[in-house]
Amino acid sequence: MDTNDFSGERQAFCDAYEDTLAFLEARQEADALSLNDLEGELYHLTVYEGQDWGGRGVLKNAEIQGQISAYIAVIDAVKNKKA
Repeated sequence: MDTNDFSGERQAFCDAYEDTLAFLEARQEADALSLNDLEGELYHLTVYEGQDWGGRGVLKNAEIQGQISAYIAVIDAVKNKKA
């Protein structure tokens, strides 16, 4: 991936997505997280996302969105694996 073509916001999203996805995959291999665990963590991450009353800025918001997207991708993969 050529990071020179991305805005700072897009880069923050992509970095957070890739890092969170790798983190969750490693945790899944080491500890076999349940769907309930993953959905609970996603819930708390979305609560954190909504607590932007002080204005955290576009880069932090993009980072949080990347993390949320990675959680959703892993949750979908776990659900599809069970189906």
